Amino acid sequence: MRDLALCLFLFFLTNCVSSVPTKEEFESCLSTISKSPNNLTNHTSDSIIYTASLESPSPDISFLNLNFTSLKPILTLKPKSESEIKKSILCSKKLGVQVRTLSGGHDYEGLSYLSLSPFIIINLVNLRTININLTEETAWIQSGATLGELYYKIAETSKIHAFAAGTCPSVGVGGHFSGGGLGAMMRKHGLASDNVVDARLMDVNGRILNRRTMGEDVFWALRGGGAASFGVVLSWKVKLARVPEKVTCFISQHPMGESMNKLVHRWQYIGAEIDENLFIRAIINNNQKGDQRRVKTSFQGLFLGGVDRLIPLMNQKFPELGLRAQNCSEMSWIESTMFFNWKSGQPLETMLNRDLRYEDLYYKAKSDFVQKPVPENVFEEITKRFLEKETPLMILEPLGGRISEISETDSPYPHRRGNLYIIQYMVKWKVNEVEEMNKHVTWMRMLYDYMTPYVSASPRGAYLNYRDLDLGNNTGSFEDARIWGEKYYRGNFKKLGLVKGKIDPTNFFRNEQSIPPLF
Repeated sequence: MRDLALCLFLFFLTNCVSSVPTKEEFESCLSTISKSPNNLTNHTSDSIIYTASLESPSPDISFLNLNFTSLKPILTLKPKSESEIKKSILCSKKLGVQVRTLSGGHDYEGLSYLSLSPFIIINLVNLRTININLTEETAWIQSGATLGELYYKIAETSKIHAFAAGTCPSVGVGGHFSGGGLGAMMRKHGLASDNVVDARLMDVNGRILNRRTMGEDVFWALRGGGAASFGVVLSWKVKLARVPEKVTCFISQHPMGESMNKLVHRWQYIGAEIDENLFIRAIINNNQKGDQRRVKTSFQGLFLGGVDRLIPLMNQKFPELGLRAQNCSEMSWIESTMFFNWKSGQPLETMLNRDLRYEDLYYKAKSDFVQKPVPENVFEEITKRFLEKETPLMILEPLGGRISEISETDSPYPHRRGNLYIIQYMVKWKVNEVEEMNKHVTWMRMLYDYMTPYVSASPRGAYLNYRDLDLGNNTGSFEDARIWGEKYYRGNFKKLGLVKGKIDPTNFFRNEQSIPPLF
């Protein structure tokens, strides 16, 4: 039966290819609107990226993720103006192909550059201007910019301003802002999406709308609901945060064993409740020395203040960690972003590198929200499981503070009061083969299943920016989409569907986990 399903799946893909508009047809359409279709990257439209066969050991068709089943894009456009984006959207509608909008290319399941249906990519790399207004303490940022480019520009302009967003500088602002945007200052200043105050959206008809003309419901949806479901966000206006000229960072590493497990267990009671100026995350991974593999936990911290205030606070709230002044470093905020990206001491221009990626080529990630402390013995079991893999990873990031002060209906991101921390699970590998993928994905799914009793439930929460197609895919039914949609958005999913029905009633902007329209 599974072989039959796989055959039907491949037959469907092969037949889809026969009706794909050609590159020449798309360029012809563009030329009817503009004399020269510039800034195009060509791809062969009649090929499928697929490495499995019927003899593959794949036990389940759901293992065949988009890395192996995606069509190639008809072409990739790198527009240099907003008018070029409009032409691309109108031609895509006319020719019946989907659009994938790429800001930084970090979607965990590749939905910004992969598709089972004929598609083009609109790569926003040439639209990344950043304009900072210190009088208003705001910035307008085009969606093609990366977090690193934004942070660098802020630091060039001011020593006392920052923006609360993620720790990976090569992530594009477009996807990061529209999915929520966790970061090291979120307990003090909220998520990136909480600090978006305006946006410019191009809709399915090529109209450019701002917050006033799109309406508050659409603007609400863009701030955590995944903007790719509603159109192409051209630029974002954000509120900057004030920071001290000097902040304090530290890292405290602990090898596997009973004491490590006790520290992680104790951290659960502290991370979300401590002073909102302090962010301490726990990173569990492997340390390979020769043939010996050991698990370690690193506590990585940012304090928005000096070490003279941090040490008394830690001695009072988390003395078990044994933090001392000599373990800490005072630095500027921009230097702290380098610290959290493991780039301390390197030139700040490193932040401008858009191509920073994991050395490992492939990975599978999942997420969970924890609402009550996990028993200590769970971390013992995690240690045992981690020893089975070369590069497993768990990042535990504390919530609380400003995040909990905001209502779960104020934006589509609902995981606020009552959540202690978020877990990001990841496993990486280097061989691009289905058998290798199956092995690692199976391990990840088993770890995820093991954690079921200890994390949020009804529904089990998930974070959109750690996208996970295991949760479900679009079938065309809004009711079916609730299965995965309410994990990301909880009770906000219905409102997102109604907004989608208003701004994109024909469901033109869609992907495997886009918001289905509801009327």
